[in-house]
Amino acid sequence: MFADRAKIWIRSGNGGNGHCSFRRELYVANGGPDGGDGGKGGDLIFEVDEGLNTLVDFRHKRKFSAEDGEEGQKRRCHGKSGKDLILKVPEGTVVKEANTGKVIADMSGENRRQIVLKGGKGGLGNQHFATATMQVPKYAQPGQPAMELEVILELKVIADVGLVGFPNVGKSTLLSRVTNAEPKIANYHFTTLNPNLGVVDLPDGKGFVMADIPGLIEGASQGVGLGHEFLRHIERTKMLIHVVDAAGTEGRDPVEDIHKINQELEAYNPELARRAQVIAANKTDLIYSGGEDPLERLRAEFEPKGIRVFPVSGVSGQGIREMLYYIADRLGKMDTKTTVFEQEYFPEEELIYEQLPYTVEIEDGMYVLEGPKIEKMLGYTNLDSEKGFAFFQRFLKNTGILEELEAAGIQEGDTVKMYGLQFEYLKSEY
Repeated sequence: MFADRAKIWIRSGNGGNGHCSFRRELYVANGGPDGGDGGKGGDLIFEVDEGLNTLVDFRHKRKFSAEDGEEGQKRRCHGKSGKDLILKVPEGTVVKEANTGKVIADMSGENRRQIVLKGGKGGLGNQHFATATMQVPKYAQPGQPAMELEVILELKVIADVGLVGFPNVGKSTLLSRVTNAEPKIANYHFTTLNPNLGVVDLPDGKGFVMADIPGLIEGASQGVGLGHEFLRHIERTKMLIHVVDAAGTEGRDPVEDIHKINQELEAYNPELARRAQVIAANKTDLIYSGGEDPLERLRAEFEPKGIRVFPVSGVSGQGIREMLYYIADRLGKMDTKTTVFEQEYFPEEELIYEQLPYTVEIEDGMYVLEGPKIEKMLGYTNLDSEKGFAFFQRFLKNTGILEELEAAGIQEGDTVKMYGLQFEYLKSEY
């Protein structure tokens, strides 16, 4: 079964807890702390698999979790890191955060592998917390929690040219004639329910990829029928071919059809309606003399707008060669890079600001911050780097922790303590 959309739950691995233990050996009366660090949790990674062309693997299994890191051990032994989980997806898959619809990763172009959720850092063993005044630390740092998200996977086919048109106008027949694709063809409405891809090979090497986008209907941009499922596959194309039944064999008006489809494109994504377009006036072999010439109507309506009209026949092949060379020439003047959607949602930054509890207490003249919110922040932040420390300061401000410290009476030069770490409080510009 072709599947181009799936909703799944993903999770990285928890970091292993640090270990609290003390050296115990014969003739060593007071051995120091020797608790080892916990192992890092596994990352959740998406990777392109060239052999896949559908998301069907995610239809029956919807929860995916990387391995947790192991707890540290005595004698300074580190816990084993959890295994990464790699999810294989077809090229063109876009990973979106389920609630906001923001893009996390677009597995297209040069992006073949991306870590979407990082595993939690392992907690430090009590060996790290020994000081001149505290030689018997009975505290080990917990491992940092995993990151988890519900995401939507959307497969947007990667093609240079998209064939659009109402059902039964001959798109599948045209695709089968000009490419190596073998779509099922029959004289029924909505015969094509899956996008078909084919490669157009021209003698001079100016080939391109063409996609037969399933037939649209009015209201597709509002999700009527399978509208959204069809329209998403047009988003990467550089050029659109409007296929119309120029002969009007089913009583449709080709000029009106093109306007209706452009209206649906405009409503779904205005940028799509501005893509380069050509018109394939299909079934010209069925046009009978007498009455108004439908080809002249099409040319008069659209060629002044810069949209070329090509009379073609998917059955006989008439006019197709000229159209293909025109398209190849237009594509050669465009940016050849695949359209890649920019990342809009950054899990590491978004999830760290979750509402988790914390406490502010004063002990021995120091302001002590504790709670899972603080532990989580420390696990994601490299305080040894200038960038990491700046991120740490912004975190304290954006979560209201600085405001609460000031309400508790903290002054410049006072000491802030967080899980074995001590800082001198300074007013920050962040």
